[in-house]
Amino acid sequence: MSLTPNPHVFANSPLDRAGHLRGDPAYLAEKMDDASSLFVPLWRQMPLILPEVTPGEGKDVGWMPKAQVLPLAGNEPLIVFLGINKRGKALFAIDISSAPDPENKGPLKGMGEFEDLRGLGMAEALPAGDMAIMAQAKAMIHWHVSHMFCATCGNKSTLAEAGYKRECASCKTEHFPRTDPVVIMLATYEDNAFLGRQRGFPKGMFSALAGFMEPGESIEEAVARELDEEAKIATKSVRYHSTQPWPFPASLMIGCVAEAESMEFELDGIELSGGRWFTRTELGAALAGEGDNFFVPPPFAIAHHLVKAFVEGW
Repeated sequence: MSLTPNPHVFANSPLDRAGHLRGDPAYLAEKMDDASSLFVPLWRQMPLILPEVTPGEGKDVGWMPKAQVLPLAGNEPLIVFLGINKRGKALFAIDISSAPDPENKGPLKGMGEFEDLRGLGMAEALPAGDMAIMAQAKAMIHWHVSHMFCATCGNKSTLAEAGYKRECASCKTEHFPRTDPVVIMLATYEDNAFLGRQRGFPKGMFSALAGFMEPGESIEEAVARELDEEAKIATKSVRYHSTQPWPFPASLMIGCVAEAESMEFELDGIELSGGRWFTRTELGAALAGEGDNFFVPPPFAIAHHLVKAFVEGW
């Protein structure tokens, strides 16, 4: 049975991640050399994106045969198995960051551009499934390049199980990809919702509050703690809304709606430089692009969908 589609960018991957095959060296070797297998090159954690064939059709991921991209990957190629697509083809991500200028030199010259995933998401430049696959690829490549040495003994570790583990030959410690959980919550009180501002926000933008979860903490506790720390808002109850994979570099945004005990608040002046309660009517106008001197994040962000859910009476 298929899951109900998730409303967020970077979710809804169409791949079979085939976790049961990651520990099968013979299968992986076969697929690595299979002419039908496809590889997406990432340069400095940006995937190769092909231009539109016809204006308005949208861009495509730059899937390539192994022979075309392997020469750009250096002496110790970093290759991660992503999964199997609906046509039965094995898909891989390959890091070519050692190549000096692959857009303009070598076998990929003139084919496309290496584009920032955040910009692609905001522009909705790729189909939802492709965005999810690229999020997986970026997060996995980032983990490998930032965790090449064993955290236990300091020696260099090596890739294992198709890229989903690193092993230290010296002390035998196994390391696994990390995902950092982040709670992002819309505090509500009757017909009002609280949004805040950080100093780096664009002028006029207000958003839901957010923060990293801490060890030994439940989602509900993290929501209540963050609201208290940032705005002195007392939480009565918490409802889960949805999650969004967030590959910047590798977080999971856990969207919640928190019922507040009152409309009292006090900004901390550190995380938040501004914030206030907005009525459902004000937020509805903001979603329609008619906000009075303020706006909320675009659909690219989970905060947008939390506000939308509140406006719609969720």
